[in-house]
Amino acid sequence: MYHVIGQPFPGSRFRGLYVAPTVFALQMRTLAAAGYHAVTLNQVRGAWLGNRTLPHRPIVLTFDNGYHSQYARALPVLRHLGWVADENIQLVGLPPRQGGLSTRQIRALVAAGWELDTQGYSHADLVQLGPRQLRYQVFVARQMIERRYHVPVDWFCYPSGDYDPAVVAAVKAAGYVGSTTVVPGWARPSDNPYELPRIRVLRDTSPRALLTLVADTRRAPLPPAAYPLGA
Repeated sequence: MYHVIGQPFPGSRFRGLYVAPTVFALQMRTLAAAGYHAVTLNQVRGAWLGNRTLPHRPIVLTFDNGYHSQYARALPVLRHLGWVADENIQLVGLPPRQGGLSTRQIRALVAAGWELDTQGYSHADLVQLGPRQLRYQVFVARQMIERRYHVPVDWFCYPSGDYDPAVVAAVKAAGYVGSTTVVPGWARPSDNPYELPRIRVLRDTSPRALLTLVADTRRAPLPPAAYPLGA
């Protein structure tokens, strides 16, 4: 799970979610050298359903919120490796002047083979919403993205990892095949598809430390208390 590929500015919130471009590039090359290969969530689901095969060490790289740096700095690195990723966009809240992706840039990600998924219309705290607002964030946002970019939007990403049974029910009713959380761990075919874990990559994670984190999390997932949001 990645957010901003860049250096934090003075006063930036959640500074731990900024990964330097040089570090990100080294992380990707290190993963590739270790035999990993990036695929999409739909490709994983296809393999779990027995409809396709995956590389020996498949990983899904998810990019949350829709930051401009994901297009400007992550895309070239992944394109060089022949890798794809999942973009979890929100429709408002990150305009280009604040570092958000433009429509043209999102279309370029799609053209490069990235999967387009969503965190809803505005990255809202879904647990606090009433039924009508929740439907707008989950169902209407999906319709808008599919019409605008002409691609299926099959996976939901819970904003800030917050969800409850009502949110899960709304995601299912909207037609998503699954959802991702911020709970640390490896996703497996036996998991609830609406509560898939991920591994957050933080600012100070070296390429070698990332390999260790991936391996250690597979053997023994970290408890939530050991999984801080910031640096």
